[in-house]
Amino acid sequence: MRPQLPTPPETPLTAGLAAHLPHWEDVYRDLHAHPELAFAEHRTAAAVVRELTAVGGWEVAEKVGGTGVVAVLRNGTGPVVWLRADLDALPVREETGLPYASVEAGLMHACGHDVHVAALLGACGQLAAHPDAWRGTAVAVFQPAEEVGRGARAMLDDGVLDRFPRPDVVLGQHVGPLPAGVVITRPGPVMAAADSVRVTLHGAGAHASAPHLAVDPVVMAACVILRLQTLSARLAPLTPSPLLTVGAMHAGTVPNVIPHTAELLCSLRTFDEATRQQVLTDLRRVVRAEADAQGAPRTPDVETYDSFPLTVNDPDATGRVLAALADAGTIGRALPAPLPASEDFGRFATAAGCPSVMYHFGGADPTDFDAEAVAALDRGALPPGTVMNHSPRYAPSDRHAVDAGVRHFLTTAGSWLSPDDGGAGDTATT
Repeated sequence: MRPQLPTPPETPLTAGLAAHLPHWEDVYRDLHAHPELAFAEHRTAAAVVRELTAVGGWEVAEKVGGTGVVAVLRNGTGPVVWLRADLDALPVREETGLPYASVEAGLMHACGHDVHVAALLGACGQLAAHPDAWRGTAVAVFQPAEEVGRGARAMLDDGVLDRFPRPDVVLGQHVGPLPAGVVITRPGPVMAAADSVRVTLHGAGAHASAPHLAVDPVVMAACVILRLQTLSARLAPLTPSPLLTVGAMHAGTVPNVIPHTAELLCSLRTFDEATRQQVLTDLRRVVRAEADAQGAPRTPDVETYDSFPLTVNDPDATGRVLAALADAGTIGRALPAPLPASEDFGRFATAAGCPSVMYHFGGADPTDFDAEAVAALDRGALPPGTVMNHSPRYAPSDRHAVDAGVRHFLTTAGSWLSPDDGGAGDTATT
């Protein structure tokens, strides 16, 4: 048994899309093969500018917030809709075996941002080709540095709200390991806030043959890791539960030298500010107490960086998005709780004082999902063996993901830019 997904109906905005999809799939494959890290997306940004220029009609601005691109298409009176895609990749060594796998050593589009860019470019092409199908102003925002949580802030600091039409609504989408044709989202909090935390433990180095003369920061780090995992377990009854993960530990260079310091890199994900502050306070307390217990000569350094805000969907705008997607044949699933992943997308709408909606869409070939997988999805769970974003083996379907992404952007934007409501779709005053 395979999932029975309805065939998307043709709309005025999607007319002729099938003929152009091979080009946008080629763009996706090219972007996938040439990933770039945060604030280094020079080739990617140049490709965006080249494609928008070829489409025609769009006013294009480069180097917004460093390596970002903003494009504006004005089409009469109506609301201003921002559509956002992110540009950057991850420091991951690709293991997909795809013929268009990354040619950049140790870099990979493991989160699907290449799909986002290709899909938004495809939507830009359709909007330019069908001016009679919509009214208002579309703003395509190609944002750098999402993976480090600093790209949206960089664009805001560069005056993106003053230099371009201010949004009435901001829409964003993220591809994931669901069947193409499925979208998940929820009103209210939809993605966690996140903080990266760097812990530097200070010991006293010595020869490995004389550990009695050392204060060993490697042992200290091991004890801190176990205590932090205990702390994380004790927070599990909170709903939604905060997540605290130690993702990296760095110490020493050779086996016969006890180093002076050890560094831990932690990821904290929370769903409200009070819990965030509580966990950060508890983390500092645990780290300092363990260092004191082992006789550390200096108090540990605890630094937060690369922070992401809580992503919150406007309820009314979310209802409009889900209704439009349902009318377009998309299967919408309401999340029972926010996702523990994080985004900096919400900074745009917060700064503009307007609604925003982030939704996640399937980028996998629906025929890859058997009856067991479909049953898991119906329970709100991912099937066993699902390859998640950020994995070196994660790879959306080039054909299905790009097609779905273009259609979803057009559907959601079109629910505000309809030529039939005379601008009544505005949700804020500009």
